[in-house]
Amino acid sequence: MTSKSTMSAEQSPLLEVNALSMRFGGLLAVDGISLAVMPQEVFAIIGPNGAGKTTVFNCISGFYQPTSGEIALQGVSIARRASHVVAQQGLVRTFQNIRLFKTLTVVENLLVAQHNQLNNNLISGLFKLPGYRRAEKDALDRAAYWLDQLGLTALANREAGTLSYGLQRRVEIARCMITKPRLLLLDEPAAGLNPQEKQELQQLIDTLRRQHGVAVLLIEHDMSLIMGISDRILVMEHGKPIVTGTPELVRNDERVIKAYLGEE
Repeated sequence: MTSKSTMSAEQSPLLEVNALSMRFGGLLAVDGISLAVMPQEVFAIIGPNGAGKTTVFNCISGFYQPTSGEIALQGVSIARRASHVVAQQGLVRTFQNIRLFKTLTVVENLLVAQHNQLNNNLISGLFKLPGYRRAEKDALDRAAYWLDQLGLTALANREAGTLSYGLQRRVEIARCMITKPRLLLLDEPAAGLNPQEKQELQQLIDTLRRQHGVAVLLIEHDMSLIMGISDRILVMEHGKPIVTGTPELVRNDERVIKAYLGEE
């Protein structure tokens, strides 16, 4: 059993999305979505295939520029900033299809994720000056820390592409966490995982929230995972919001039962 975060009414949202819409030609894929993610909250977005969940993710993370609406991270607008700029501000994401460097080792994948710190002084790197050597050591230390946190230390020198799907998911999450995010976006993190791996994923998400202070926004179809880990849930259908609330509220909402969970 995982522990949910306690949200104070006095806290300011970490992420605010207001009246978000995204149009592709004549198709309105997202229509008026609003949500707020609080610090250390686990917030889920669910809905049938084609509901617009991934489009919302792509707008929030800077891969799409929304047609209208506003997105703010700790009060600073990120609605039309490039994905790498959004990541530098503390919002990072995984993808439904794992995007590791499959021929690099696990530890090399974690070092690549820190390229901004390592590549900030090319001259120092060429001449192996003390500043670069310190940065290199710090990057290795951070990689070792996150390998340990996610139970990957013994696999550090294995090529990422040779690992099981569940372990590749862990490497992907470690690669995100090594950048010190404030908000972690997980796109279908349980896809392809067996029941044991799903349980371990739920425990991992709770650990990241409680011990490392990160908030999590996720898209997921596995309802047992969603109901077990989420503080609040937004249900979407045809690009529009149906309801936002606690797992208990969502589970018993007639509109959700009809649109997504299915009627008996």
